[in-house]
Amino acid sequence: MADFDEKDLEEKKEELSEEETSLKKENDGEKKESEYEDVCFICRRPESKVGKMFKLPNNISVCNDCMHKTMDTVSQFDYQGMLNNPGFMDDLNKNLNNSGYPNIRFVNIADLQGEGGIPNKQKLKKKKPKKEKEPVLDIKNIPPPHKIKAQLDDYVIGQEHAKKVISVAVYNHYKRVATGTMDEIEIEKSNMLMIGPTGCGKTYLVKTLARLLDVPLAIADATSLTEAGYIGDDIESVVSKLLAAADNDVEKAERGIVFIDEIDKIAKKKNTTSRDVSGESVQQGMLRLLEGADVEVPVGANSKNAMVPLATINTRNILFICGGAFPDLEEIIKQRLKKQTSIGFNAELKDKFDKEKNIISKVTVEDLKKFGMIPEFIGRLPIIYTLQALDKPMLVKILREPKNAILKQYQKLLELDEVKLEFDDGALEAIAEKAMKKDTGARALRAIIEEFMLDIMYEIPKDDNIGRVIITREYIEGTGGPVIDIRSISGENPDKLKVIEEK
Repeated sequence: MADFDEKDLEEKKEELSEEETSLKKENDGEKKESEYEDVCFICRRPESKVGKMFKLPNNISVCNDCMHKTMDTVSQFDYQGMLNNPGFMDDLNKNLNNSGYPNIRFVNIADLQGEGGIPNKQKLKKKKPKKEKEPVLDIKNIPPPHKIKAQLDDYVIGQEHAKKVISVAVYNHYKRVATGTMDEIEIEKSNMLMIGPTGCGKTYLVKTLARLLDVPLAIADATSLTEAGYIGDDIESVVSKLLAAADNDVEKAERGIVFIDEIDKIAKKKNTTSRDVSGESVQQGMLRLLEGADVEVPVGANSKNAMVPLATINTRNILFICGGAFPDLEEIIKQRLKKQTSIGFNAELKDKFDKEKNIISKVTVEDLKKFGMIPEFIGRLPIIYTLQALDKPMLVKILREPKNAILKQYQKLLELDEVKLEFDDGALEAIAEKAMKKDTGARALRAIIEEFMLDIMYEIPKDDNIGRVIITREYIEGTGGPVIDIRSISGENPDKLKVIEEK
């Protein structure tokens, strides 16, 4: 009997432990769901704005206002006194519980949302309570400028001045975010404007920086931005992209980085009589974003509408980096420099500046104003620096040296097939020369290599005897083929390779 009781107790303990584990799992699931705020299914306002909500089946939440409005509307049309008929309501609930009326099917609107209710991509993450809230940034954990630049050196070739400037600016910016104010002296934002030709590494530099700092990054194209009310993306859409990159975490988004490319395309239009909705108007609209303001942005969408919830984001601690090629800026700089030349024996020749390669580095605020950027806009981008155009030696280094260089990527791919891939110096120079002719900077390198590697990547898996492939200058120039090394056959040293020139 005692044994029986002990067995019963053990079984009961096992059952209880199973129940506890199941409850724990359910609670964990609830915790995951509770990371996001509830959003009203009708008005699309989040819980932080409307307060506690009514919970309905299929993960549907309705705010207090919408619920009362719905009930008021229904009560106005209660012609048959159905709402005041308890018997009818009991029958209605009974039928609904028993899968509804016969021969009648109701469409469940929540089913149209996929998993019921509103998807998480349109919800905001709940803010942590003040007790659990961690400091936004620890100033001790912010890497100093020399460490930021050292990490950038591993991925970005050349552009030493640009890397130094951006490292210092980012360090100062996040010190500002971490400290807020210092002795009641507020530190201004370190918004940047980088100027450089196409393909010199502007976007790549910012992407690498955001990855190293582990902060959310949003990349927007200024060509798609228009004044509010016109066809195109609203100016606030850049902040909406940042919120999406931060996984709808408002606090995380408020210390992220926004990179706006092709900023030269929103310069003032010259000699136009129509409304400049994609030029000066966009610059005017961006002023409050750059300086710092509370902006209402849609969650999970690029445009505001009645079916998308809105979130309020403060841009005070968001770092804005603008970049552009400014193609006609060189001529403006040359004209300014030529006017400054003096007359006499010590006068500089006016054609001196025509031969200068890096003349873009002499840019001033006045040059940018003449280009079409309004003074207020430039004033909110205090740090202006330039990137050099890529020459042939830099392109060769880009092919070979970075940690994620394109040559290393292809070598890794062929290693999976147990094949070594090599590029001789002549081949790299030939690729760089072809890229220089295209005049699109580093972007041309990948396109050229993709073209020449296509046949090799297609043929290699066919033959298991191939041990090594050497890309030659002749192959790049179209006068020969790559060198194929074949693994030795039976009876010979297996490490010995036979070289075959492919014609």
